Amino acid sequence: MPGFTLARDDEALILRSAAPLRILSSAVVGGGFTRARIILNRHVSKHYDNPDPAADLRAFAVARGIHEPFVGLMTAVYLHKTQVVTLAEDDLRLDLVMTAGFSNVTAAGLSPPASRIHPASPGTINLILLIDGDLSPAAMVNAVITATEAKTHTLLTWGLPTPDGHPATGTSTDAVVIACTGRGPRLPYAGPATPIGHLIARAVRQALAASHPVNK
Repeated sequence: MPGFTLARDDEALILRSAAPLRILSSAVVGGGFTRARIILNRHVSKHYDNPDPAADLRAFAVARGIHEPFVGLMTAVYLHKTQVVTLAEDDLRLDLVMTAGFSNVTAAGLSPPASRIHPASPGTINLILLIDGDLSPAAMVNAVITATEAKTHTLLTWGLPTPDGHPATGTSTDAVVIACTGRGPRLPYAGPATPIGHLIARAVRQALAASHPVNK
């Protein structure tokens, strides 16, 4: 997408935008509604258990030369397995960047919550959606729902079991980032029946299909 760069090495994936983005996310750093130009996805060991991951991630960002607000995620997935999907239709365009690990799958409401005795591992599905459009705040929330529905339905069709034998709906540490440029048409909604929602769901399904354990 014009105005963006994507840099990746063994330690981190860093997305940079020339202009500030409006972002809604469940990220470790910069979660909620915010504005930022940088989105960071850091690789950590599957045994990572720092008691303050946000502080640790901020220190890592500074060490990588990031001295401005950013949105930061963590993943135990090796970053060479990152999937990038670009879709466009009419005047809509989006890029999806996904790292997907399936060693920590759960069934929401059925798998027991993590605890200090049995903490959640960092095996996770991180979705970063870059949308070249002007989403309303409600549409950004819609986009989170649409992306999650597509992810969960895909996992259910695979029949991937949790340790308790339930069909997996995700992992215990999944994260979603919705970032929009503010350019182009105003998009008040992003549910699955809207053109942008349809693109979001297709992109998630394509990236997950490429990340499926049998394809690794």
